[in-house]
This record gives sequence, C-alpha cells and structure tokens, in this order.
Amino acid sequence: MCSGKCSRVIAGSLYPLVLLSILCNTMLFFRGWDVKYAKEGHVTEEVKYLGGIAGGGILVLVAALYIQVTGEHGCCGNRLGMFFSIIFAAVGAAGGLYSFIVAALGLANGPLCYNSKEWITPFKNSSNYVSLTKSDHQCIEPKNVVMFDTVLFIALMAASCLQVLLCAIQVINGLVGCLCGTCNKKEVKTNKSHKFSAPL
Repeated sequence: MCSGKCSRVIAGSLYPLVLLSILCNTMLFFRGWDVKYAKEGHVTEEVKYLGGIAGGGILVLVAALYIQVTGEHGCCGNRLGMFFSIIFAAVGAAGGLYSFIVAALGLANGPLCYNSKEWITPFKNSSNYVSLTKSDHQCIEPKNVVMFDTVLFIALMAASCLQVLLCAIQVINGLVGCLCGTCNKKEVKTNKSHKFSAPL
C-alpha cells in the first residue's frame, strides 16, 4: 500500500474514534441520564477538562482532516504535504494522549457523588473503588454513577489509545511519503492511460 492510500485509511479510522471521544465526554456531563447535575455543577472534575472533546475530539479531528487531504492527489498529496502531515499527526497524538491522561485520572480518582451528607469524591486515592459491588453503596446520587463513569472513562481511554497509535503510524507513513513520494501521481497516470486506451 502506498503512503497516499495509507493516509486515507488512517484518516477514515480516526473519524469514528473522534465521534466516540466527543460522545463519551458529552455523556459524562449528563450523569444518570439527567441534566440537573450539570446545571448544579455536580460533575466529576476530570470531565470539565474536556479531554474527549478538546483532545480526542477537536485536535484529532483537525489532524484527521489534513491526513485525509494528503491521501488525495492535488496540492497536499505530495512530499511537502506528507511532511506537514507528520506535524499534524503529532498534534493528533498529543490530543489523544491528553484525552487518555484525563480519562485515566477520572478513573483513578472516581466520581463525584452525594453520600447523604455532602458532594464528595469518596474513592479518590483508593485502589479498590473499581470493585463496583463494594463501592457503589457509598454513592447515593446520581444512581449507578460509579458504573456510569467507569464505563465511559474506559471507553475514552480505549479510543485515545487507538488515536495515538494511528497518529504514530501516520508519522512513519508521512516520513516514507517525504522520502519516496505519495504515488498519487502514478495512480492518476495509470487511470488516464486506461481511459484513453482503445479496446482491441
């Protein structure tokens, strides 16, 4: 597979991961499927850092859009375009890494919840909160918040890991494209020759 085609595949794989990151981060604001907690400001601190929206969302989306352009023949589908794709891929990797760190912190610290007296983060600095059956009784409100936050933060971590991996592959692909070319011109010439060749 030439570097141009590889860029298109990588960009196409990044788009659903961007959507997943934005969706997970947005859902974390609506805990227990209720808007009132977001209105009252009772949201887990790490959710406010917008790791999935800003990092795994916007930064990776910008990178994916440019990476796709380098896979097409035209102004960016050349060696210089591939060089810039390395920079954009690095930006995308940084966005994915930011999303991963924020999600990991959210998972490690646990959710903000109401324990019948006050809003606290009861599982912060506790390694056993992930055993949901034991820890869930400490959170009265929102309902099932431990499971809710855990599933979404794990989904964010998985998406960001794949984003970083794909962007790292694009860095290597961009380097190959810089040195060897994108082979888009070869594809265009081949297509033209097929168009103008008369049938025997």
